Amino acid sequence: MRYSCGTLNEVTAAILIGGLGTRLRSVVPDRPKVLAEVRGQPFLAFLLDQLTTTGIKRVVLCAGYKGEQVQAAFGQSYRALELLYSQEASPLGTGGAIRLAINLLDSEPVLVMNGDSYCGVDLMTFWTWHGKRNAAGSMLLAQTLETERYGRVQVDSDGLVVGFHEKGKGGGKGWINAGVYFLGQDFILSIPTNREISLEREIFPMWVGRKLYGYQSAGHFLDIGTPEDYAAAERFFAP
Repeated sequence: MRYSCGTLNEVTAAILIGGLGTRLRSVVPDRPKVLAEVRGQPFLAFLLDQLTTTGIKRVVLCAGYKGEQVQAAFGQSYRALELLYSQEASPLGTGGAIRLAINLLDSEPVLVMNGDSYCGVDLMTFWTWHGKRNAAGSMLLAQTLETERYGRVQVDSDGLVVGFHEKGKGGGKGWINAGVYFLGQDFILSIPTNREISLEREIFPMWVGRKLYGYQSAGHFLDIGTPEDYAAAERFFAP
């Protein structure tokens, strides 16, 4: 196992790209969400571009639905990044996909990103914040005017996660899970093997009050999971 030494150079990143993308099928019927085109390139390219600015060198793509299309499009490298693939045989959810890839995730911690969302945050600042708390895991939080669609994350004054409010239960302004995490090896090994399991609904709630932290970021957040939000991506990434 490789351990990071104050920089992100030795941190392995994992991007969760296995979702079925059913809500987006009306506008992206023939490919996984990460290959949906935004400003002339696949959405995944924006996430990989963000990683290239950090010094990260190694990215594991946790693939599922039509994963062979992603491998055909991106191959074994992207700019300075080495790309590796962990392909699930059947849907394992966000937690199961990370657990399946454990043998490729050889750093402490691992940077994990959802493949269908983007947050314009300085990942190095987030990494430093995570390290100062000796956290088992840290989630990136983004503020939104309407939390009902995403659910709400509650933290204390030091960022310790103290509670989650489920989707659809109360709205208004608040902090949401932005789909970017630093997860330690102990956290990843706590995920059950060989079954479908959700990080968001099943694993994170188990860690409330147990060294799971939430970093409140000022970064702008985008989720391309619906046709309306996918259409907004063109403006979001406008120069």
